[in-house]
Amino acid sequence: MTHEQPYRLAGVMGWPVAHSRSPLLHNHWIAEHGLRGAYVLLPVEPEKIEQALRALPVLGFAGCNLTIPHKVAAMSIVDHLEPLAQRIGAANTIVVGADGSLTGRNTDAFGFIQSLRDAQAAWRANAGPACVIGAGGAARAVIAGLLDEGATEIRLCNRSDAKAVDMAQEFGPLVHAVPWAERHTALEGVALLVNTTNQGMHGQTALDLRLDALSTSTLVSDIVYVPLETPLLQEAKARGNATVNGLGMLLNQARPAFEAWFGPRPDISPALMDKVLASF
Repeated sequence: MTHEQPYRLAGVMGWPVAHSRSPLLHNHWIAEHGLRGAYVLLPVEPEKIEQALRALPVLGFAGCNLTIPHKVAAMSIVDHLEPLAQRIGAANTIVVGADGSLTGRNTDAFGFIQSLRDAQAAWRANAGPACVIGAGGAARAVIAGLLDEGATEIRLCNRSDAKAVDMAQEFGPLVHAVPWAERHTALEGVALLVNTTNQGMHGQTALDLRLDALSTSTLVSDIVYVPLETPLLQEAKARGNATVNGLGMLLNQARPAFEAWFGPRPDISPALMDKVLASF
């Protein structure tokens, strides 16, 4: 008698959630690894997030991803919160335990760091100072990831100086808030520049940042992926800088989540990349 492998379910909760490319990624990997299962869209209104999360084990889900606006609210609902998710201040992945308990994780820091490694195999966090633009949730994941990789200095610039100061104090002495008015000169000597704001996203104005002080050896990253090449990346590329768009972070953050729910650690194959690019 043969035992069929279990049918596993996962999905992404958000409000709205129809725009998510996560089903494309995970269902591709399910098929690629010959697994039985599905990854579905789970539109959940903010006031119903606790009910929805508590229903996961009842419905037989292995877990789910969380997107806006649920990443922060879920932290106080889960039974266990991993330390990295606590530091970042958001949970983007929920894993259902064998006992039905919910564990909150954050895979965004992994996704960001891996996107840099995919672009430059020799990239090192301690190669020189990093400058991070923005002080929202994405900046927290980027900073946590860089610090865990051994970054020695992070310059944080945000349109609201007070928010940058608060975040720098929270992350400790290696993170320094730089006044927004000094953002252009803050680029001197940096080995990595990261835009974590939505500036440059389709429908938004371009990031107001002059690159004159930037070395041409600096790696320039933008977490925006619509469009794939933002005005910041276009300008950096024209100067001769290596660039990284936000697609790598999106794809890589999904890999440890898939592994937690379905078993295998998936790769980003050319076939998957073609599917994702065709979805834009």
